[in-house]
Amino acid sequence: VRGFARPDLFTVVHEQFLTDTTDYADMVLPATTFFEQRDLQTGYGHYYVQLSEAAITPIGEARSNFDVFAALAARMGFPEDCFRESVDTAIDAALDSGHEWVKGIDRAKLEREGHVRLNLPRSSDSTFFLPFAAGGFPTPSGKAELYSEAMAAKGLDPVAQFVPPAESRHAPEARRFPLELLARKADNFLNSTFTNLPSVQVLEQRGLLEINHTDAQARGIRDGDAVRIFNGRGELHLTARVNGAVRPGVVAGRLDWAKLSAEGKNVNVLISDRKSDLGGGAVFYSALVEVERAEMVR
Repeated sequence: VRGFARPDLFTVVHEQFLTDTTDYADMVLPATTFFEQRDLQTGYGHYYVQLSEAAITPIGEARSNFDVFAALAARMGFPEDCFRESVDTAIDAALDSGHEWVKGIDRAKLEREGHVRLNLPRSSDSTFFLPFAAGGFPTPSGKAELYSEAMAAKGLDPVAQFVPPAESRHAPEARRFPLELLARKADNFLNSTFTNLPSVQVLEQRGLLEINHTDAQARGIRDGDAVRIFNGRGELHLTARVNGAVRPGVVAGRLDWAKLSAEGKNVNVLISDRKSDLGGGAVFYSALVEVERAEMVR
């Protein structure tokens, strides 16, 4: 937030809705939804590739990511051909990757059928795909590697082992903040998508902190109590849900937009900004906190 609020930073946000991030934008550009653009949809939890057709023309001045980056590249003088391709050309290139799973699947077939099963091996009953039943791991040896040369090349331990997160019950910091925070997804939102829709908001009980009976009893907390969850980075006021959903030593707060809470913040205020050791990603699930009863803030 401090970075976005810098007076010397000009921020442009390309979005569908006025999210927490757009509050810090100097300019907001409207983005298309999947209803307004043609796209290739890969399999996610299923075995099919799909062609998503635009149901309506873009509303107002809304433009897709594809079109915005093409326009930016043209204005900035990037010469690469990819910035001048059409959506259909990009779809053709993706399907023409040479991978055996998409062999024989082209845009014409998707336009006729809408969705096509990937060329995945089938089990004896022709239903299930068992990816490693006969080996074929995506490693140089084709085997499940207990010793990984690729990991060694990254300067990491090549032998798989358990290494506790920097913030966990195994860390020295647990003496001050003994509870591990699980920043989990809400039941009725899709990550942070749909959080702003009233028709979906009524399905979700918001502002909850799930805590185990053992941890709640030790802190004099009962179901429905107002609680303060905090660490050295920040604090939140939530409502305790003592329902046995989490194990002892763990508390769970649900993802939500900061601007939609009474305090104007969410569980991210409790998360470190350090990077993970493998991949350099965010450490959303490595955070220690403490919880205590509090006066109702909302």
